[in-house]
Amino acid sequence: MSRIGKRPVELPAGVTAELVGQHLSVKGKKGKLTLTVADDVAVAREGNAIVLKPRVDSKQARALWGLHRSQINSMVRGVAEGFVRQLEINGVGYRAAVQGRKLNLQLGYSHDVSYDIPAGIDVVCERPTAISVSGIDKQKVGQVAAEIRAFRGPEPYKGKGIKFVEETIFRKEGKKK
Repeated sequence: MSRIGKRPVELPAGVTAELVGQHLSVKGKKGKLTLTVADDVAVAREGNAIVLKPRVDSKQARALWGLHRSQINSMVRGVAEGFVRQLEINGVGYRAAVQGRKLNLQLGYSHDVSYDIPAGIDVVCERPTAISVSGIDKQKVGQVAAEIRAFRGPEPYKGKGIKFVEETIFRKEGKKK
């Protein structure tokens, strides 16, 4: 039995869910998201909550049961509040700036790195060493933040590079004489 799948997904005030067959669409003040639920999982609306149950007793159905419950919960949270990932840049001369729908990064390479911001995602630079990635789709926000971090991941000796704000970098000691 899935511990995650058993719990119903509560719909907060201002969020509406529409279920047509296996297609679920959730609409809130931030926007609208849709999901097609696998046939192995039954989706139902009971009052102000969405309830999921496996249709067959197979390993795949149980796995999809918990997966879809987590996805639906993320959709509901996304259209109600949204998701934000904070990135921090460390290094002399390393900086970021947003120009239109492009993020320009100066990361110590011989050229500037230009990253096209995808639709549905907002990127803001509060200061040249802080990047904020926000949107309603949790997967997209995390993917964009990971792609930006991958341009120059943090290194353990001086701590230079792009890292998540909540991430801790284990520092290594340099060479000894």
